[in-house]
Amino acid sequence: MRVLGLDVGSRTVGVAVSDPMGWTAQGVEIIRINEDESEFGLERLGEIIQAKQVKGVVLGLPKNMNNSEGPRAEAARRYAKMVTEKFGLPTDFQDERLTTVQAERMLIEEADVSRKKRKQVIDKIAAEFILQNYLDANGKLAK
Repeated sequence: MRVLGLDVGSRTVGVAVSDPMGWTAQGVEIIRINEDESEFGLERLGEIIQAKQVKGVVLGLPKNMNNSEGPRAEAARRYAKMVTEKFGLPTDFQDERLTTVQAERMLIEEADVSRKKRKQVIDKIAAEFILQNYLDANGKLAK
């Protein structure tokens, strides 16, 4: 069963997908969105869901370091609701604290990627970390 991992921001959604066995996550792409204009990239997301035969979606939940939830966590929950309503797929959440920091550190220290190029891939890699952390902790979609 393939699971999609999403890193939802205010301007982009990083997308990753699991292998068919649900063991590893691979980055797919970054979808441009515009929350202010209610453009959430759901059409493109639907194309990916269909092409990859996705059976569930995991979204990063951006909690504060004290474990509380702020406006970005609320936005992630709203996005999950849209995904469930539009595609009828189960959704779950994975704590995403520090995944963007992990992704950036990896790109700098291990791959020596320039700042400009990091900006182009950081959300996709963060989605990969979110999904891989979820797969490692749960093995499959919990819901």
